[in-house]
Parts: sequence; C-alpha cells; structure tokens
Amino acid sequence: KGNVVKSPMVGTFYSKPSPTAEPFVKIGSKVKKGDTLCIIEAMKLMNEIESEFDGEVVEILAKDEDTVDYGKPLFIIK
Repeated sequence: KGNVVKSPMVGTFYSKPSPTAEPFVKIGSKVKKGDTLCIIEAMKLMNEIESEFDGEVVEILAKDEDTVDYGKPLFIIK
C-alpha cells in the first residue's frame, strides 16, 4: 500500500546514472516531490523520472535494464 509511481513511457529502466554509480534510491530512501528516482531510456534519450510524492521508498518493482511499458508500476512510496 502507498503511492505508486508508474512509467510515463516505454523504454529501458536504469536505477543509477552510470554502471559504476550508486542507485538514485534504495528501499528505505526518503524522497521529496521532484527527486530523481530512476532513468528510462527511450529512443536514445535518457529521461529522469521524478517522484510525484514525498515519503519513503518501500518497494522497487523494476530491475536494472528491464524493458518497461507505459503505465507499469516502478516504485511504491509510502
């Protein structure tokens, strides 16, 4: 239960800005509206997905390099 952040587009999910970097968020991370949660690559463009809610990340529903569809739940924020 909580607020669900869904993918706004079809693309490839990335949890971190580069292969050697730390993930943007982990389970238990506190986030504010506007914080970057992940990147979705669509047609060679890297799109930062921002939180629409203040709260704590309680679940991450996609794995690095997963292909995500429009509307797929990515995060649950409580």
